[in-house]
Amino acid sequence: MEILGYTFMQRALLASTVIGVVCAVIGVYVVLRGLSFIGAGIAHASFGGVALGVALNLNPLLTAVVFCVATALGIGTVSRRGHVSEDTAIGVFFASTMALGILIIGLQQGYNVDLFGYLFGSVLAVTTEDLVISLILALIVIGTVALLFKEFLFISFDPEMAEVVGLPVTPLYYLLLTLVAVTVVLSIRVVGIILVSALIVTPAAAAQQLTDDFVQMMILSVAIGVGASLGGLFLSYWLNIASGATMVLLATAIFFASVGFRRLRGASI
Repeated sequence: MEILGYTFMQRALLASTVIGVVCAVIGVYVVLRGLSFIGAGIAHASFGGVALGVALNLNPLLTAVVFCVATALGIGTVSRRGHVSEDTAIGVFFASTMALGILIIGLQQGYNVDLFGYLFGSVLAVTTEDLVISLILALIVIGTVALLFKEFLFISFDPEMAEVVGLPVTPLYYLLLTLVAVTVVLSIRVVGIILVSALIVTPAAAAQQLTDDFVQMMILSVAIGVGASLGGLFLSYWLNIASGATMVLLATAIFFASVGFRRLRGASI
């Protein structure tokens, strides 16, 4: 327990808890709506926002928020109004935004920033400023979900009927994409751009194996997300291995355990 006396570890624990909760909550909607590929596309697009922040000498997380939200809305607009499929639109934005980030970074002379930390995560290097930004973004995401809980639930299970009864399905869809984008940004300092989509999808996918009730799925997803985040943090500290990768692998192990449990439960019925 002496490691809890370190300030950097306290920040890491708080950051891990926050992203464990937020990723798990948004992940439930991502899994139910089949938006996993969009989450991955937005996550990789965030590299363009980080690079833009570096070029403009601004906080990369703040520029990544604007960039990711614009990318999410762009994907939604092109796929709904253009004559292309959703996965095609994601592929276009996925590649172009990453290319833009690489181009911007390549144009910088003598830049001094730990881009490796943004790509693969560096939870022990989370600063107080990063933590404050993450907490504000987390409150925005959780507050929005709490406010529109029933509406998001409706469009997740039956968007056609939701439109029939008069719900603004399209604006809610765009808002959900925006929340996914914000969730991606607040998580990249902990698990990194490469792995953040996995932490969004995997806890919710594991919870889906354990229950068919939406509220229970949400609760289980949060429990798995926080457990994997904190467990991965402590394991990575004790074993001296990458924290983000450990969190994702622990969540993945829980997912496969959940699949096995569901199969055993089904066989016993």
